[in-house]
Amino acid sequence: MSRLPRIARNSPPSGQYRARITPNEHDWIQMRSMIVVGLALTMGVLSACDQASLMAKMAESEDAAIARDYINQIRTGKYDSIEKNLDASVKPPNVHELLVAMGGQFPPQEPISVKLVGAHVSNASMSGKTSSRTNFMYEYQFPDRWLLANVATEKKDGAITIVGFNVAPSSDSLENINRFTLNGKGPLQYFTLLFAVAIPLFILYALVKCVRTKIEKRKWLWILFILFGIGQFAVNWTTGQWGVKLLQVQLFGAGASAPLFGPWTVFVALPVGAVIFLLRRESLMTAPIAAAPEESVAFAGRSPVAAP
Repeated sequence: MSRLPRIARNSPPSGQYRARITPNEHDWIQMRSMIVVGLALTMGVLSACDQASLMAKMAESEDAAIARDYINQIRTGKYDSIEKNLDASVKPPNVHELLVAMGGQFPPQEPISVKLVGAHVSNASMSGKTSSRTNFMYEYQFPDRWLLANVATEKKDGAITIVGFNVAPSSDSLENINRFTLNGKGPLQYFTLLFAVAIPLFILYALVKCVRTKIEKRKWLWILFILFGIGQFAVNWTTGQWGVKLLQVQLFGAGASAPLFGPWTVFVALPVGAVIFLLRRESLMTAPIAAAPEESVAFAGRSPVAAP
């Protein structure tokens, strides 16, 4: 009885082949990678608030008008009205002398300009009762001086009381004092600024490498890992004071921010993702696809018979 022919396929050696990424799949991976980058950049732009518009809106509020009225009362010497509205928690025995000293810092002439340079509003609820606190700071420009006047009020059960009042001289406008300039800074500020420029460029280099590299799986995770620096070292550009945050992530590993009329803060983070990717890039690359061997057919038990 003849045996049925057995067809055997030559198998490639174990480990010779890896998953194959077709050109279309590679294009899709690159497109998805660019989408991830675009979304990250969009989030960064949207997170920047239009502080000038917000401040202008706060300046027109009823709470801001109340704060300006209290300052005008100090300027015009109406100390009794201020004392009457002071909260009991902030009324020392010498309150009248303190108010007179504050009012004495204002010259008799009208200010050249009055500008709202700080505003904060908070609300609280306790035992079914709500209260709100406001804190406004105004900058007064006179021919021979600058003054900063700060008023904090609390609204509770329909009554408004003053919980803070201060008048202090300033050497210049806050805008000029906190202006970003390279003059008169220390080595720490210069080094921080240098890294704030270099780290994003390094991350961008690693990001381009990642987008152009054929990675078998989860390329978008590598892109996110590269985009963000870990930790934060921050320097106040006006004063030179610095601080460190360990549990922090920062887009592109560096940045700078400043509240309206406030000091600039320059900060940098460690580009951990970019460094790890560049060190592991060769091992992450998809191996080239070897040509598949031709299929051979063998018959068990006898040699193939040639066709007549």
